[in-house]
Amino acid sequence: MALGPAPVLALLVGGLNAAVFLLVRGKAGWQMLGVLLAASLGAWAGDATAGRLGIDPIHIGDFHVIAASVVAWAGMMFVVVLSILGPARDESWRS
Repeated sequence: MALGPAPVLALLVGGLNAAVFLLVRGKAGWQMLGVLLAASLGAWAGDATAGRLGIDPIHIGDFHVIAASVVAWAGMMFVVVLSILGPARDESWRS
């Protein structure tokens, strides 16, 4: 079983997009792992989708960079919206 370049490039593109996202947002709370995971999975899904549709003009080999970045950002936004809409954490026991 050989590992292709798509998962490795998805981790790299997802990590780079997550770093830019966290730099722009200004805080890296508990959701940092979720943002990184969503960005990496989104990059992999974006590459697969663009590969099927053949719509991305910028490639690294067979990896579709623009579509991977767009879907990675969509995944990160999804995680942030879920964290905002989720239940508030009760930290009254810390007082």
